Amino acid sequence: MPIQQWLEAIPPLLVYVIVGLVIGIESLGIPLPGEIVLVTSALLASQHAELSPLWIGVWASAGAIIGDNFGYLIGRRGGPRLFAWMGEKFPKHFGETQLSHARRVFQKRGAWAVFFGRFVALLRILAGPLAGSLHMNYGKFLVANALGGIVWAGGTTAAVYYLGVVAEKWLKGFSYAGLAIAVAVGVAGIFVMKRRLAKSGEKADEDEITLA
Repeated sequence: MPIQQWLEAIPPLLVYVIVGLVIGIESLGIPLPGEIVLVTSALLASQHAELSPLWIGVWASAGAIIGDNFGYLIGRRGGPRLFAWMGEKFPKHFGETQLSHARRVFQKRGAWAVFFGRFVALLRILAGPLAGSLHMNYGKFLVANALGGIVWAGGTTAAVYYLGVVAEKWLKGFSYAGLAIAVAVGVAGIFVMKRRLAKSGEKADEDEITLA
């Protein structure tokens, strides 16, 4: 059953809880479709009055912030073991190449990597554990994590919700059109952010080689 149909079949409160849990667990370092669940639930809210986009944004923000904080603690106490496990279970996503790049970004960008990492699929999953394993100052992490979680969750919910309202108004009978547009915009944004981060990493490597 597609995620949209599944969410339509359960009570609103349970939808909010699921959104928070999925995003929270993803933020611990476990790859789950947090962004897909958030986008789908926000789109559903635009079509069903009983679902509140405000509460979706609140639960999503809470899940992101709490999950990242637990991820930070896990990374602080057992980062190497966690990354080794992730590399074995998901080698295409969390291999040594990907982890090395993520570490380099975090070491160079610090709190900004935590904030902007919320908008990038791989860094969104690794932000908490990586920050903890690198012993980032917890105060800086907490502020960047909270701001990033609120902006990402609230911004995504608001954008998809209002996009869904417009799509429902002008494209009645084609509810998937709103979701397709929202996903396309989200993917495009993530792609651009990944390219920028990748270029930053490449530039950092070139600078290191030049200095050497």
